[in-house]
Amino acid sequence: MEAHALLRREGFDVSSYGTGAHVKLPGPSLREPNVYEFGTPYKQMFDDLRRKDPELYKRNGLLPMLKRNSSVKLAPQRWQENAADGSFDVVFSFEERVFDMVVEDLHNREHALMKTVLVINLDVKDNHEEAAVGARLALDLCKELEAAESWDDTIDEIVPAFERQHRRKLLYSISFY
Repeated sequence: MEAHALLRREGFDVSSYGTGAHVKLPGPSLREPNVYEFGTPYKQMFDDLRRKDPELYKRNGLLPMLKRNSSVKLAPQRWQENAADGSFDVVFSFEERVFDMVVEDLHNREHALMKTVLVINLDVKDNHEEAAVGARLALDLCKELEAAESWDDTIDEIVPAFERQHRRKLLYSISFY
């Protein structure tokens, strides 16, 4: 959501999705996560966590994160159920497992449009500081892709240059709708 918020502020047309079965947020222990259905409004999650333990969830950053998320969109959406409605030029993931799920989903769909989509993974640790860094890197890469006359022709040059400049390894795949 950090990348979603930043890219939107910078004028990009952005959607964001999760790929799991549920939305899982840290709880009081690793064995007690807070689990919500996709579509549960961020405000409802915020109110729920504030009722449970406001100090814990303020201290670990969940309450501020949920407040930010609610200003970006109403609720989390699941890729497998919602992304079929759209057509994207580029899809970013920030975890290799998610990248694999998105690529697999795209390969298993009917390719009615035969429109290319670039799927990129930029691994980011799941914490607030890394999310801010990852969002900035995603913005930089989006700007490079947008500046290219055709990313289809230059992606094999853009990715290695980005990796050298930012010392981050990217995975990418070209799929179709």
